[in-house]
Amino acid sequence: MTTATTITDTSTPLRPLTLTAPDGTMLSIGFPVVQAALSGYSDWAMRMIARRLGASYTLCEVLLDQFILTQSHTKKNRGRMHVSDDEHPVGGQLMGSDPNDFGPAARILVEAGFDVIDINFGCPVKKVLGRCRGGYHLSQPEVALEIVDRVRDAVPANIPVTVKMRRGIDDTAESRERFYTIFDGAFARGVSAITVHGRTVEQRYIGPSRWEFLREVKQHAGERVVLGSGDLFTAQACVDMIRQTGVDGVTAARGAIGNPWIFSQAQALAAGLPLPAPPTLFEQREIIREHYRLAEQIYPVEVCGRQMRKFGIKYSRLHPEPLAVRDAFIRVRRADEWEAVLQQFYSEDLPGRHTGEEVDEVESCEAG
Repeated sequence: MTTATTITDTSTPLRPLTLTAPDGTMLSIGFPVVQAALSGYSDWAMRMIARRLGASYTLCEVLLDQFILTQSHTKKNRGRMHVSDDEHPVGGQLMGSDPNDFGPAARILVEAGFDVIDINFGCPVKKVLGRCRGGYHLSQPEVALEIVDRVRDAVPANIPVTVKMRRGIDDTAESRERFYTIFDGAFARGVSAITVHGRTVEQRYIGPSRWEFLREVKQHAGERVVLGSGDLFTAQACVDMIRQTGVDGVTAARGAIGNPWIFSQAQALAAGLPLPAPPTLFEQREIIREHYRLAEQIYPVEVCGRQMRKFGIKYSRLHPEPLAVRDAFIRVRRADEWEAVLQQFYSEDLPGRHTGEEVDEVESCEAG
């Protein structure tokens, strides 16, 4: 990762994160390391596990405006918008192409129980860009700001609206100018915070996230709330980004998949404590088993095993035999097979291991 050169006083506590809506309502987030929206991952089950292990705020996986308007009411898809009473505050993220669809879709998310509406202007996936969604909007400030207007006008004044961006389509001067046009214009239209990923859309997930750009953006923003994203694979990186760039908070994405302990670890480091020991195998087993149980509440039996297999693969990185455990989870199709993996590999309470930056690639609109 590319980091800024000036490091702030590490003895200074991190400020709690707050989002202020246009009517002055203040939504208290708390500790400023939160879980990002992760396409295909940050469903209700993942969000609940993250909250139980220290995430102060989580974002639902990105949802297409057309999906929300036409399919979200069906029994098959209702689980993707499930919000429970014990997971507030929680944000819902919108992505689409037509500004006319964003307002009605945002209202549905509010009615579903989401506390914040987040607009995705950051997804770099090729098929998304080809449909004029996500990061494509960074090339057309007028359309991007019309989307912000439609969403802000559609939801109640006490509901914060936020935006996720990358640092531009590419590193040209024109792209930089468009970034700041959208950034300043969105705040002028009443958004409460903007998350900035330190890579360009063109980079996708390749190469370093430019943390010095985040520092520049925060200096430009002043008191306006800016969150940082990119290369946050460890708890130490989360704390370092805040201290080195001055951003108000960070969103952990890929680093949180299969490692929900990243949030409590970051809290310990921010308090000046040593990095906690990695979770033991019994601690891991408890969370992995509970994650599957929660997933069973929102997915049909025949879907749950397939959905959870990718989480098992990620959890395996914390095991002292990561490759063997990964291979075992890859073969899982049913709940009994999931339990069999736990019985085989998590029956002795051995020490776990910390993950580093050897994070597998995740083709996600909000991958970190």
